[in-house]
Amino acid sequence: MDSARIVQPDNDEHTLLIEGMTCASCVTRLERVLHKVPGVVDASVNLATEKARIHSNGVPVSALIAAVQKAGFDAHIDPTARLPVGDSSVAEASLAGSSIAGSLSYTPGIFSALRSLRASSSLWPVVLSAVLTVPLLLPMIGMLFGQDLMLPGWVQCALATPIQFWLGARFYRAGWHALRAGSGNMDLLVAIGTSAAYGLSVYLMLQHGSHTHLYFESSAVVITLVLLGKWLEARAKQQTVAALHALSALRASEATVRRDGVDLRVPVEAVQLGDTLVVRPGDRVPVDGIVIDGDSHLDESLLTGESLPVPKHVGDRLTGGAINQEGVLIMRVTAVGNDTMLSHIIRSVEDAQAAKAPIQRIVDKVSAVFVPVVLLISVITLLAWAWFSGDWQQALLHAVAVQVIACPCALGLATPTSIMAGTGVAARHGILIKDAEALETAHAIRAVAFDKTGTLTEGRPSIVEIKGITMTDRDVLQLATSVQQHSAHPLAKAVMQRAIEEAVVPSLVHNTQVLPGRGVQAALDEKTIYLGNARLMTELAIDTTPGMQFATEQESAGRTVSWLAVRDASGCRVVGLLAFGDTVKASARDAIERLKALGVRSIMITGDNDGAARTVAQAVGIMEFHSQVLPGDKASLITRLKEEHGIVAMVGDGINDAPALAAADIGIAMASGADVAMHTAGITLMRADPALVADAIVISQCTYAKIRQNLFWAFIYNLVGLPLAAFGLLNPVIAGSAMAFSSVSVVTNALLLSRWRPGN
Repeated sequence: MDSARIVQPDNDEHTLLIEGMTCASCVTRLERVLHKVPGVVDASVNLATEKARIHSNGVPVSALIAAVQKAGFDAHIDPTARLPVGDSSVAEASLAGSSIAGSLSYTPGIFSALRSLRASSSLWPVVLSAVLTVPLLLPMIGMLFGQDLMLPGWVQCALATPIQFWLGARFYRAGWHALRAGSGNMDLLVAIGTSAAYGLSVYLMLQHGSHTHLYFESSAVVITLVLLGKWLEARAKQQTVAALHALSALRASEATVRRDGVDLRVPVEAVQLGDTLVVRPGDRVPVDGIVIDGDSHLDESLLTGESLPVPKHVGDRLTGGAINQEGVLIMRVTAVGNDTMLSHIIRSVEDAQAAKAPIQRIVDKVSAVFVPVVLLISVITLLAWAWFSGDWQQALLHAVAVQVIACPCALGLATPTSIMAGTGVAARHGILIKDAEALETAHAIRAVAFDKTGTLTEGRPSIVEIKGITMTDRDVLQLATSVQQHSAHPLAKAVMQRAIEEAVVPSLVHNTQVLPGRGVQAALDEKTIYLGNARLMTELAIDTTPGMQFATEQESAGRTVSWLAVRDASGCRVVGLLAFGDTVKASARDAIERLKALGVRSIMITGDNDGAARTVAQAVGIMEFHSQVLPGDKASLITRLKEEHGIVAMVGDGINDAPALAAADIGIAMASGADVAMHTAGITLMRADPALVADAIVISQCTYAKIRQNLFWAFIYNLVGLPLAAFGLLNPVIAGSAMAFSSVSVVTNALLLSRWRPGN
């Protein structure tokens, strides 16, 4: 097959797994190379995840991989790449262009990433290098005890040579590729520095014999320490993807399908939409679905962060990955494969960890000039010391120390490792962060706007009272049921529940229309039925006097009132009213108090009447609320709030909240709500608990703090270390130790985020 002729549709998104990157300079070089490929719109490379995400217009994957290989790296497609359904050409093209094609297996991307990390963190080169290096350090050890343990020069050379050119060959290869690309990286610095120390030692040995003072230990120790640092770094990076590993482990491999009355055990890949599944006690729910028979409790802790088992009954939603406890559940499948909630969670966390935070752009600019500047400082150090002291040997060692102390790897890891650790720990506790920008922005939130129904209240209203005006209460319920029988609105569900309880049968209506923010209308025989709020009655110019006293009393009590009106040949009139009551969530008031403690103002926005809004606002401790706001007006209100308060988040769960979620600086959606809300929001709360809003802000603040700490230390290492090395206050061995420690300390500091717990 000619892979060069394979072209993808416009606006492709490809994710490549990259092998061979070692520092921030590698990231900068690879992004520059990818941007030069004709048709590439954008390319973002992440050092911590070792992935490149490319947006392009009709660029074949083979061309992207060829560009990566030309830059000196290996690449193959991420197995989780979202390929067109039934199209394997992308995979085949990438395999054809990849030097490691034979090793690729189509398993979830997290496992592939872990295999790559394990391969890069092999311990034997470190151990062997250390074994060969220890004898070279004997003279230094002997000096402490007044002993001369100097080895003959030829023995030192024999020990240092395999370290330099075999175990250290990776630095030469990567450094050469960087030079060919007209750039530099950490490997180039290590290769030049250790080669200089090794070459000086060989020169002195040949000129003055094998018993003169040599510097083989400097080159050997530096390589050993850098190898150790990279091994520790790789081990630490494995822990940053631990959350994804745990989520991926939730995937069931088999499912029990009931077909024609027979239960069959089949691979989960064979499950289809609409299938009936049997979930026995102890089984993991294979895919998403709805309970059609049975009662039980499910452990959803790894999905939602909820530690207590969640009761499930007929009609409740089941999420793949949860563990059934005591009862047998019969479920109907509603989502499979990449459409399940678990796949969405994993994909969102992967996307967030692969994306770059805005602050990373500053680091990228620094990294682009970092290695050339270090090399320039090294040359200046060499010439300056040689000029003033006349000792070329010491001048060379000081120049080597400058090259070795440089820490571009720490700069490259400072931000992405913090993002990975932060999004991972957030996901474990039920906070799904879609991208790095949302995580970074959330730390600066100054105001949070809450929707009322389903966010601050339970979202399960019930009919408290029915008031007939020109017909009986039962007839009012019957007409309301007829209009609402196909709606998924919470008030409609309350109407249908009351109808079931009173055995009311709806009539067949037609031409049903939803009137956003106002209500619903439908045709019945020769009449038009309207069910909605007072705003709808005003728009229809209907006299509301007959029901005004009842409506005022109910709204004063904090209830939501729906007006039922009929239009026929004799005109349009109110025939009855329904009053609905909802329960404030138990955690809502605590959530508002926690936000207040964080210095964040809470605001409530609702389409409900002023009385109901005021009651809920007072119950949860919100001072500012906006009632009777139409869905289309929520977005403009959010815009105004942003002008007043600064960074504003919007929390909602319904379809009508989507515009406001998009208008806010950060949209926060409840996973229990509409899918469109979750797709619009930057953060999704897997539990419908408003207390998680404060937790999301806190984890963002903690993560941003780690980013700043890591960048501070990464820059400090260089700002302090480079001058010390240039002025001859650091020898290459100490410089190598500092460079190795810098990367490990940055990653380890990021991993401290794993200690975070909600409520902290």
